[in-house]
Amino acid sequence: MAALNDGEFADQVRSWLDEQLSGEFRELRGLGGPGREHEAFDERLEWDRVLAAAGWTCLGWPVEYGGRAAGVAQQIIFHEEYARANAPARVSHVGEELLGPTLLAFGTDAQRDRFLPGIRTVTELWCQGYSEPGAGSDLAAVSTSARLDGDQWSINGQKIWTSLAHVADWCFAVCRTEPGSKRHKGLSYLLVPMDQPGIEVRPIVQLTGTSEFNEVFFDNARTDADLVVGEPGDGWRVAMGTLNVERGISTLGQQIRFARELAAIEELARESGALDDPLLADKMDRAWVGLRVLRAHALRTMAETADDGGQASVGKLLWANWHRGLGELAMAVRGAAGLVAADGDLDEWQRLYLFTRADTIYGGSNEVQRNIISERVLGLPREARQ
Repeated sequence: MAALNDGEFADQVRSWLDEQLSGEFRELRGLGGPGREHEAFDERLEWDRVLAAAGWTCLGWPVEYGGRAAGVAQQIIFHEEYARANAPARVSHVGEELLGPTLLAFGTDAQRDRFLPGIRTVTELWCQGYSEPGAGSDLAAVSTSARLDGDQWSINGQKIWTSLAHVADWCFAVCRTEPGSKRHKGLSYLLVPMDQPGIEVRPIVQLTGTSEFNEVFFDNARTDADLVVGEPGDGWRVAMGTLNVERGISTLGQQIRFARELAAIEELARESGALDDPLLADKMDRAWVGLRVLRAHALRTMAETADDGGQASVGKLLWANWHRGLGELAMAVRGAAGLVAADGDLDEWQRLYLFTRADTIYGGSNEVQRNIISERVLGLPREARQ
């Protein structure tokens, strides 16, 4: 069968999504996503599995691992059409978009054969064990330790802000495997089963009242010795590879969701007469321009495969600040009424405002991103470190 050109591929994606989201899954449109992962979780999990059965997961993966070997252009088309259809947020994002590409780049054949099928079919869910109470966005400061004990690693420590750990089957965790090592030296990237006595997951209640991320405690937790991605001690390089993937193609779909939010806020402002305020109208125009800057930056850097983290950090800084500003714009449009939660329940704009306060923290705080940009992109002197 001849390969589809981009236009034909877009038509195929659009047609399939329209058919599926007009049937039994129609009530899932717009559900889920950051701050709303509690919404219809089981139903969205089933939706992900329907996507997988139809061949719409892992598009960029090699054919031998169940993917379509789709190029960057068609991956962008899928993410953008998915967002335009207002399809539900994926519950398998961490496995498909983060760990899968990491295993393809750094994993062994045995690791790929073991884990990629479960990621592609959405039968095993993953979480990301990076941040710690004493490290936050400074990944090189992690202290969770792992020591070889026979044919297994013994893991002790704590991770925090671990999204979806309460539903995950596995965790990829950065641990310090060389006693006495500091900073990025002596770290390893381990694959750890979550269902074991040595792991305790405690949900964290957010400002929005929901609990999509967690504390994870490791008390002599175990994983097999061969479940280290890359060589022991090479975890920093592998972890950076994952972060670069995290800020990749899927961000273009994210921007379409941002555009939908902006359009709804503009409509609210028009109906309430808030646009009569020239200052607020100017902020609305600036938000529109800023969103196009995000897209231009993402497209410009998409083909850069040798990024050391600098451009990815620029992208994270841009969208996090823009989206936080959108939450503030929503509150400006709502005016005094936005200060009151009716019957104690937050409306969608109050939730947006509160959750976007976290955008500049999770996934790498603004402060850390600026350090990376100053050192790796601008070549400025390194910040003093202990």
